[in-house]
Amino acid sequence: MTITAPFGAWDSPLSARLLTEAGVGLGGASMIGDRLYWAENRPTEAGRTALVRRDPDGSTHDVTPIGFNARTRIHEYGGGAVGIDGDEVVAASFQDQRVYRLDGSEPVPITPVPDIPAGARYADFSFHGDLVICIRELHRVDGEPVNEIVVFPFDGSSPPVPILGGHDFFSNPRVSPGGSQLAWLAWDHPRMPWDGTELFVADLGSDGSVSNVQLVAGHATESIFQPEWSTDGLLHFVSDRTGWWNLYRREPDGTDTALYEEDVEFGHPQWVFGMRRYAFLPDGRIAAVYQEDGWFRLGVIDGEGMQTVDLNRTDLAPSISIGAGKVWLVGGGPALPDAVFGVDVDTGSVEIVKQGLSVDFDPALYSVPETITFPTTDDAVAHAFYYPPNNPDFEAPVSDLPPLVVMSHGGPTSATTAGFRLEKQYWTTRGFGVVDVNYRGSTGYGRTYRNALGGRWGIVDTDDCIAAANFLVKRGDVDANRLAIRGGSAGGYTTLCALTFHDVFAVGASYFGVADCSALAEHTHKFESRYLDGLIGPYPAAESLYRERSPVYHTDQLSTPMLILQGLDDEVVPPDQAEQMVAALKDKGIPHAYIAFEGEGHGFRIAANQITALESELSFYAWAFGFVPAGDVPPVEIVQ
Repeated sequence: MTITAPFGAWDSPLSARLLTEAGVGLGGASMIGDRLYWAENRPTEAGRTALVRRDPDGSTHDVTPIGFNARTRIHEYGGGAVGIDGDEVVAASFQDQRVYRLDGSEPVPITPVPDIPAGARYADFSFHGDLVICIRELHRVDGEPVNEIVVFPFDGSSPPVPILGGHDFFSNPRVSPGGSQLAWLAWDHPRMPWDGTELFVADLGSDGSVSNVQLVAGHATESIFQPEWSTDGLLHFVSDRTGWWNLYRREPDGTDTALYEEDVEFGHPQWVFGMRRYAFLPDGRIAAVYQEDGWFRLGVIDGEGMQTVDLNRTDLAPSISIGAGKVWLVGGGPALPDAVFGVDVDTGSVEIVKQGLSVDFDPALYSVPETITFPTTDDAVAHAFYYPPNNPDFEAPVSDLPPLVVMSHGGPTSATTAGFRLEKQYWTTRGFGVVDVNYRGSTGYGRTYRNALGGRWGIVDTDDCIAAANFLVKRGDVDANRLAIRGGSAGGYTTLCALTFHDVFAVGASYFGVADCSALAEHTHKFESRYLDGLIGPYPAAESLYRERSPVYHTDQLSTPMLILQGLDDEVVPPDQAEQMVAALKDKGIPHAYIAFEGEGHGFRIAANQITALESELSFYAWAFGFVPAGDVPPVEIVQ
């Protein structure tokens, strides 16, 4: 029997608690020899990241002991916290940021105690005999941290020694087969790695020393991604020199051969370390994950071109590995939760090793997204995924239209995907429509689209979120009077801009969003300290423009209720930004709620906090839209 109830008030089996306890986040699949490794982010274990190994007999084991969090804080976003070479495993510990050797007993530290607590941070490990080569970010009492490529013995018998420096940032140190050469990427302020990077190669000594450094590719307006050596010693890399991140091979004569030069993206915004989008098959072919029109696909490149492998998983993480006759990946699809899986690229057969979702979820509840492209300002178009409300147990009253939640992704140089996410289904099963927007500036649509946000952050991203909502209103999908917008980090900034400078949305939720662009430019961490030069303008020369774009300085225009959520340990967007907005809302008497979380940084990892945040958001929307949420949802405390 179908129950008639207002959109938004439908009862859903997806509670906020279930979302946090329903499984783990998966990442970093690596087949090393005959052992498969992957990472699991576990919200119920205080958000720690564990390294898991599957042995040839099919048994699985945690490589990291209970309490060990394999996570680096380098660049504040981390990534590449684990290195594996044969049976040898090293990992950075989130607690003190030192590197530890993991050999089945108690972890053994192999880097020294830094002068500043957690002040020496490591990532992106490669191996050279008995040596470890990696990136180190060394924090100092005064001045910016120093980023270098360092080398140290695997047994920790001597401290790390810098072998390469002189640039603001480094990544991807990769040792050639035989160990005679080292390749790496470097870039400098004010560039971000998706703006322009340089690929270098040098001779590598047995002691880890380098000589004869040569620039291979890249410059200020060419972004290089993932240098990798093939088994026959040829250097490969991804470049966007044509306007799209395509794959190239450096020939012995110094020329570059495009292996597949089309309007697709093999690269990825390098927010974190350790990403891989292609790998070499034993027969010389290349297996590669690429993005086309917002969807991820797996292709196999040979001398004749590229053949796409028929997968029903279209959201693939930047993690690929080869071994045991399969390509190993992490990903899912619109109706398939994330999994660690292997695929035979010739037969298409798939082996599922680990499911991220550990509870049964009725597929009839899935809201499968529609890809939409819609008109926006400047006679341009933007892209999004629209998820209609869906719950077979409920229907809405005749002529009722659903409320809409507009999602604005972080970055902003990033992208949303159409992968299965319980958080989206949390809304759609309650009778909300959800539109997840890839506004101009998002990746996956070529360099021109990625650069369209340049100098106009807070304007075109906001315009595109508004245009997505208006498109769905005009089409008759959603209620024009019940529009909400939400986002975290840069998406939180877009949310605050939409609620401050426009009157389209009835309510919004900002997760650790930027409220004061000047404060972000002055106080954020090194990696992003010049990011806004390209998004807004050089600071402080463009200070007036920063003030013009900052919602906190235009609170006289505020009239929309909002929920603000903030981690008190956030080093990217410090808590004072949220507190300034809260003070302005209070002064104006605008209904609002503010929830600050101890022990959380830029993104909430602890299960209890994730539950509180999501339930508070539902409660806030229910208050704003005038319905009573189904289930036991605690009311959020609203200041009016």
